Amino acid sequence: MLAQLRREYRANSLDESGVAGDPLVDFRRWFAEAHAAGVDEPNAMTLATVSAEGFPRARVVLLKDVDDSGFVFFTNYESAKGHEMAHREAAALVFLWLPLERSVRVEGRVERVDTATSDAYFAQRPRASQLGASASPQSRVVADRSELERAFAAAEARYAGAEVPRPAGWGGYRVIPASVEFWQGRQSRLHDRLRYRRVDGDWRIERLAP
Repeated sequence: MLAQLRREYRANSLDESGVAGDPLVDFRRWFAEAHAAGVDEPNAMTLATVSAEGFPRARVVLLKDVDDSGFVFFTNYESAKGHEMAHREAAALVFLWLPLERSVRVEGRVERVDTATSDAYFAQRPRASQLGASASPQSRVVADRSELERAFAAAEARYAGAEVPRPAGWGGYRVIPASVEFWQGRQSRLHDRLRYRRVDGDWRIERLAP
């Protein structure tokens, strides 16, 4: 059954003449089109890191900003991915927008965002999410769900009637791209793949075979 699952891609095309020359500009345009098309969770992305043992590890997180330097998301610094990015300051991202038959791949260097940016984002999160970030020892083994629920209730009581402060071990990361590939599905599996690659401070655009 799995071997028979396939579809033809016919929605669009991607040509060198139609890109902006800056992958962040093109990404923002594609993201806006995915959002306008009603793609569910268009900011969901697979984040891949490398463990200390050299194993690739991937999980889905949410993009929260695209600034002039790169792609920003937030998480627990003490989580598995936090430790992995501290050990090796590199990551890859993958966005998949199937209704538009599009995907974007990003590879680059990782840095923490500044404290003010992390504070500002944390302050505008829903209170329950703030409490969850305060209560959860992300990626660590817990006995059962009730342990998490007790920690959440304790945080709720601790900050009753007060603002929830951003935990010191929680904040943002930025992936600064060295390469960004835009993939547009095409008929007969002759997909369009345009890759931006940073060379001597400038972006070089290359077409890749599907």
